[in-house]
Amino acid sequence: MRTAFINQLIEEAKINEDLFLLVGDLGFSVVEPFSQLFPERYLNVGIAEQNMAGIAAGLAMEGYCVYTYSIGNFPTLRCMEQIRYDICYHNLNVKIVAVGGGYAYASLGASHHATEEIGMLRTIPNLVVCAPGDPAEAKAITTFTANHKGPCYIRIGKAGEPLVHDKNSVLNLSLGDILKIHDGGEVAVFSTGAMLKYVVDFLEQNNITASVYSFPFIKPMNKETLAGILGSHKKIITIEEHQAQGGFGSAILEAMNDLLEEGKLINPPALKRIAIPDKFYSVAGSQDYLRKLAGLELRKEYFEV
Repeated sequence: MRTAFINQLIEEAKINEDLFLLVGDLGFSVVEPFSQLFPERYLNVGIAEQNMAGIAAGLAMEGYCVYTYSIGNFPTLRCMEQIRYDICYHNLNVKIVAVGGGYAYASLGASHHATEEIGMLRTIPNLVVCAPGDPAEAKAITTFTANHKGPCYIRIGKAGEPLVHDKNSVLNLSLGDILKIHDGGEVAVFSTGAMLKYVVDFLEQNNITASVYSFPFIKPMNKETLAGILGSHKKIITIEEHQAQGGFGSAILEAMNDLLEEGKLINPPALKRIAIPDKFYSVAGSQDYLRKLAGLELRKEYFEV
């Protein structure tokens, strides 16, 4: 996903002369093409993510569309105060990019596990929260954020995530879009971020007929689209590489409750959440190993209605 992101960011920078990229002393072998093409709009601020957020806010106040780029926790948890006060309070045009969401950097331990940031960030006013599911969605989210006036958070995978969408498809996203991947059955799986390919493969390998929806936007969601999906299924399964508290599944539960109160949903479906339990995993291993350890797996019995 990070390659799709940087390649599309280059295309956006060719169109928008105000697009600026800040990095926290990483991204080597990824960001060089951007820095070589636009040296006057690129800055490595060093290992100083809180300062990077402040610099981004200053540049945005001068009219730039600023992207900050770092690993998982570092542009998010480390500088939550700066995101809240410097960026979002002033509704500035800053895009916070975290590469390696979830357990993408599993081998480096809990300090590099980005598994709580969505729950924190989606409570901050003005901030759009995005988690594309494959490189095609990452490319589309990059284009969307480059044209959206206001703060955004983009959680992308590390590298090598396979395409789920057709390789020739061009996604044009509007704020809050929900993407239909498969349609069928009384059960629907809602996926956000890099769990999408796992969901599609699981259904295919187990000959399970179910609807699959990808949520590149966690905040906001198109509630009218969501109401239609909820109303046409008997059971929903949410899956995310994030803590259960405050994450994607929580956002779906909250939206379902709101739709019920507003009279836009009459018979709510049953809902099964698959997310990280309330614990740290202080072990090193592959991303797949940590996902299994945390129970981020579908089971055939979940599709029984």
